[in-house]
Amino acid sequence: MQVSENTNDDFLFIDDSDEDEILDPTVRDTWKVLIVDDDPEIHSVTQLALSDLVVLGRHLEYLHAYSGRDACKLIEEHEDIVLVLLDVVMESDDAGLAVVKYIREELKRDDIRIVLRTGQPGYAPEESVIKDYDINDYKTKTELTRRKLVTTVYAAIRSYQQIDSVTKNRKGLEKIIGAAANLLELHSVHDYAQGVLAEFKKLVDSTNGVFCARGQGIVEGADDLSLYILGQDGQSNTKVNQKLSTLDNRVAAQQITSCFQQKQHFFDAATTSFYFASGGFRAVIHLELPQALTTIETQLIEVFLTNIATGYENVHLFQKLRNAAYKDWLTELPNRLDFVNLLDDFCQSDDTNLVTALVDINHFSDINDGLGQDVGNQLLMAVSTRVRALSDKNHLARIGADVFGIIGPAEFVNPERLMALFNRPFAAGEQNLPISASFGFCSKQSAGSRGVKVLNQINIALNLAKKSLQEPYVYYHQEMEDKTLWRLGMIRQLRTDFADNRLELWYQPQLSLTTSKIIGAEALLRWKTSDGKFISPAVFIPLAEYSGLIIEIGNWVVDQACQLLRRLAESKHEDVSISVNVSIPQFKRDNFVDTIIQTTQLNRVDPSKLELEITENVLMDEPQVIIDALVRLKEQGISIALDDFGTGFSSLSYLQKLPLDRLKVDRSFVNDIAEPGGSIIADTIINLGKQMNLKVIAEGIETIEQEQQLIALGCDEVQGFYYAKPMPADEFFACLEKRNR
Repeated sequence: MQVSENTNDDFLFIDDSDEDEILDPTVRDTWKVLIVDDDPEIHSVTQLALSDLVVLGRHLEYLHAYSGRDACKLIEEHEDIVLVLLDVVMESDDAGLAVVKYIREELKRDDIRIVLRTGQPGYAPEESVIKDYDINDYKTKTELTRRKLVTTVYAAIRSYQQIDSVTKNRKGLEKIIGAAANLLELHSVHDYAQGVLAEFKKLVDSTNGVFCARGQGIVEGADDLSLYILGQDGQSNTKVNQKLSTLDNRVAAQQITSCFQQKQHFFDAATTSFYFASGGFRAVIHLELPQALTTIETQLIEVFLTNIATGYENVHLFQKLRNAAYKDWLTELPNRLDFVNLLDDFCQSDDTNLVTALVDINHFSDINDGLGQDVGNQLLMAVSTRVRALSDKNHLARIGADVFGIIGPAEFVNPERLMALFNRPFAAGEQNLPISASFGFCSKQSAGSRGVKVLNQINIALNLAKKSLQEPYVYYHQEMEDKTLWRLGMIRQLRTDFADNRLELWYQPQLSLTTSKIIGAEALLRWKTSDGKFISPAVFIPLAEYSGLIIEIGNWVVDQACQLLRRLAESKHEDVSISVNVSIPQFKRDNFVDTIIQTTQLNRVDPSKLELEITENVLMDEPQVIIDALVRLKEQGISIALDDFGTGFSSLSYLQKLPLDRLKVDRSFVNDIAEPGGSIIADTIINLGKQMNLKVIAEGIETIEQEQQLIALGCDEVQGFYYAKPMPADEFFACLEKRNR
């Protein structure tokens, strides 16, 4: 509104002020003040009254609006307005109040200070309005002397500055909290360093940034105390993982070094270096700034530095934990867990030229046992060094005591290149050790979709390579895994069916060639599955031995045989014996002999009617231990037969030491016995048995001609399909009654 002619407009020129000391014509920074009044003269006298005023180190800069609408537009355009001197009545009676509402509710500017002025007290707003709209002061124009206006403006701007400081601090702290949350997700030192620089850019305006610390234990190959660049932001020539001395800006490098050595911040007009430390982990952040930091920014950075110092220590500790979980302590190579992660990357790669392999050092345990663990460790280090030098494109890991995993291009990861590494001896301490290795390979084309799957695939290939009598390497193919899965499935089914009593013991009669009567029977395992089908012993016996189930099955067989012997004795067939086959794993059990003896005693049978059949291969592993066990069994009256004589470990010296009762001629020597010249080996075995006072039994007789030739050779006993096939216990009893009565 226009001020009436009766109003004294000279009130602002009344010099009742004692504020001369606040005037300072040298100050250049400003506070923006918006004068809103529809009377141009009010604009002039207000600006004149406040001329040369310095508030909190800054001059005032004025903007002018002559209506509420113009005021709203200017406030929206100028976000740095701090104070509005606002008339109430202009184009409408409440135009000023509408401006206040627009500032507070539409623009959400709670920081702008608002002083209402009116020329007519009757137009003063209600007290509730002043409170609701956060109006900071209300004055009539007639009461505003220069002193009162200066005081009002000074108080309003000081209030704005306090609110602005609180707001900036709050926003800064919110940024710090957000930064802490973001940095918490970074678990490697390099990622953390880069993340800190990114968060600094959100906190202050910086053009370039560098994060530096000592590289030992962080940068691969850094074995000194030099400062390294761990993170870099805004630089065209990245120097991450390189020494600070390679930084192009020599002045910055010197400032960072001084900051680190003196353990204090460094400031100048365009750059600053911040030092922080926690738990012995120290670093420097260097920033290039377009303008000097404000007091609030400096305070917030101090808070942020405390936060990131703790985070920097934590990320080091996390990396140590990760190294403990994913690094091999001896070679510092990735361990099995990390190799699986590398294999995951291998699976996801589009490079079809990649190959992965396992390298297993042969007979490493002998080196450890013979030369000591220290030499063994030195050998592992030497092997890892040589394999790692094959190519920097390869990934190498130690996944077992003497097993290394490798991933790389086919031109480096192939049998020829890897086997060539073992052509020369390895230096281990004072030893030069010639060693060999076995290798399992898997190409990208044959690999599964997950790292764990691929590790299983190359392990299958490695196991086959270790068993191979030809080349010491095998490439994985799907049928290998199919066979392995089949074997595991069969073993699982065998365990289940054995627990469900689906295994049966059948008996093949053994006859005397002299009397043609049954003198015994060989107990033979039969496996009848739930669907009524029989699985061949040639299939499931090796599976039982492989899985260790043969121990339980073997004990069960001996017990079943003893139960049948008791039944035979009760049926007046006490002269009939039962033969039971014994495998190598059974002999390796410490309690094997005691178990056999206890079983015969528990079943109250004549031990001489229980015959244990062993093969020559049993003697290949610790023959004296086997001989001692057989001697103990023989002392208890248990009979011993040597099965498949002449087909295995034929050592006559050991044969002479064995406490045998019977030799068994293998069917391979019986097949052609009726042919001219086909009985030489059988004749030799029979004569050898006679010389050693042993009974001789031939198996596999299927024709009368074979029987006649064995009679001619002087063989004692026979068994085979010509006489009877293996049969269940009840059928055997019926056969026995018919043949021997």
